Amino acid sequence: MIKLIPSVRNLALGVVVSLTVLPSLAVEPALELDHRLNERIVLIPAGKTGKAMMETTVFRPNGPGPYPLLIINHGKDSGEPSRQTRDRFIFMATAFVKRGYAVMVPMRQGFANSTGRYKDFGCNMTANGYSQANDVRDAVDFARSLDWIDAGRIVVAGQSYGGLATMALGTQNVPGVRGLINFAGGLRDDANRCDWRGELVRAFGAYGAANKIASLWMYGANDSLFGPELASRMHAAFVGSGGQARLVEYGKFKRDAHGMIASRDGEKVWWRDTERFLKQIGMPTEERYSVTAQPQMPKSDFARLDDVDAVPFLTEKGRQGYREYLARMTPRAFAVSATGAWCWAEEGEDPDARALATCARKAGQPCKLYSVDEHIVWRSEPAALERATTIAAAPHRPIGTTGATGSTAAVNN
Repeated sequence: MIKLIPSVRNLALGVVVSLTVLPSLAVEPALELDHRLNERIVLIPAGKTGKAMMETTVFRPNGPGPYPLLIINHGKDSGEPSRQTRDRFIFMATAFVKRGYAVMVPMRQGFANSTGRYKDFGCNMTANGYSQANDVRDAVDFARSLDWIDAGRIVVAGQSYGGLATMALGTQNVPGVRGLINFAGGLRDDANRCDWRGELVRAFGAYGAANKIASLWMYGANDSLFGPELASRMHAAFVGSGGQARLVEYGKFKRDAHGMIASRDGEKVWWRDTERFLKQIGMPTEERYSVTAQPQMPKSDFARLDDVDAVPFLTEKGRQGYREYLARMTPRAFAVSATGAWCWAEEGEDPDARALATCARKAGQPCKLYSVDEHIVWRSEPAALERATTIAAAPHRPIGTTGATGSTAAVNN
């Protein structure tokens, strides 16, 4: 069995593990647009000439607006930024759409399907933040030109590298932006070419000295990148040089607090302090719109959840994969194919859809969900069971199990 260590962005957006081969790990199946939230993709001009285009996800309530706006800034995977998938932050977006906000998630230059070039300033964390903040400013300026956006009521948030960019943006006078929210902001150099922690502290000190916009910071006790000691140092440097920021140090969140805002369960952690902050800066907090819940698959009584031998089609490696799945946290899903292919997905957006899509790609035919969260959803079919018996009796070609990252990853996030 081959195992990959999930990168930091994967911790935020979810992990997929499948019967697969290593070269295909870079590609995560694209998710369908969520019409419950009027999701669409637009291109936003960026850069000095405006010729670069940022692939940007937009969510909005029904109606003409104008709506207050939340902009959410993403982190960074390891490797080439162009290989990242489009970020959506669907759970946070849903919470804000319910409260009457439009939400934009711009992929900055060079990331995902955005054009332009990603600029890397190495261990100069201050410069890295300022460079990314330029793209965020372009997104703000574009949004303010739209007649369905309330140009005077904007909040900018960011996770990980996006949090660093958000705080760098706060050194500018940005019309309409009333507040900044920094979720686990920072950038790490896994190569240890420098004192990147010290560089982060210096960067936030520089941003604090020029800070013009109030901010809320949230860091968890078990953040694998920026733990409590480093978060306190960064915050002290920021406020010590004159910056406006309230630090919320919450406890442990699942396996890694770094991905808290991208989790289905994250709202229970971030909303209370976010609501308080929004009220302080004159932004709405009451729910005004309903969003239809995603349909759930009905439970079945096919087998007990922990009955590994009951899962159809699996070889011994597949059964071991299912045992691993049982140790995962919810949200999660396990999909199987009559070819013997299987896949589980954990955390992030739509783990059931991700598990099905990855399994189908490996199997070369549609897969079915066997389990979702704590339940079995499989229903036996005579034809499928007959085929399963045939496959079980046939010799199996050994294929390794690979831990694939979901839409998240990053040495520097």
